[in-house]
Amino acid sequence: MSKEESYEGKILGKMNYILLAVGFVIVILGYFLMSGGKAANPNEFSQELFSTTRITVAPLLILLGFAIDVVALVIRPKD
Repeated sequence: MSKEESYEGKILGKMNYILLAVGFVIVILGYFLMSGGKAANPNEFSQELFSTTRITVAPLLILLGFAIDVVALVIRPKD
């Protein structure tokens, strides 16, 4: 049995799907952390909008999640 025949009908392995799920959860967590910051009174400015979590942590989590998803799609499944 050649290497091409062993991959027949198998696009992604179990580990690939697990990594995809982890990446999507991290992306969703990043978007969740980025949400909010609305002031109770629309005529007042809320400094909560510029918190470190919304400006730095959440975008880094989203990028990390997308990177994990790309890696999950690129690596070959093991036999």
